[in-house]
Amino acid sequence: MNIVAIVGSLRAASYNMMLAKFIQNRYAEKVTVDILTLHDIPMYNQDEENNPTQAVVDFKARVKAADAVLWLTPEYNSSIPGVLGNAIDWLSRVDKVMIGKPSFIMGASMGNLGTVKAQMHLRDILFASGLGSPVLQGNEVYIGAAHTKFDAAGNLTDEATIQFLDKVMNNFIEWVQ
Repeated sequence: MNIVAIVGSLRAASYNMMLAKFIQNRYAEKVTVDILTLHDIPMYNQDEENNPTQAVVDFKARVKAADAVLWLTPEYNSSIPGVLGNAIDWLSRVDKVMIGKPSFIMGASMGNLGTVKAQMHLRDILFASGLGSPVLQGNEVYIGAAHTKFDAAGNLTDEATIQFLDKVMNNFIEWVQ
């Protein structure tokens, strides 16, 4: 099974990128995880939606080719980051590559609640008519106090979190299959 992991942070030391890399490495025998960054995605402009940049064309093609999408989002101002919303705008237009594609949402932050509010908003967005992506329910991953769960090298070290991720990733893989 092929999954694209869309990381909603541009920060060099992003906990969500660390989480994506952990998922990619830990579950490599079960799934292939292609991590997508949003650094090169230009701002969505309806005037350009039929003639997007190559970065957008490639981004949409990688999402379309995947069996499922793993969203890793930080929380900015109690919602998703603008860069993630922008990427979603591109995915929801013209060829609408997300329709029917299974999604799973995770997030890590330094706050105690993880990314609860951002994930609630993202879940609502993914049900919009231009996206229509079913989202795995009941397996929410809110990694709070992320700065205490990753080491200086970016490795997830919190055993309880790792065990929980083992459980929910298995649930996600079974659900998609």
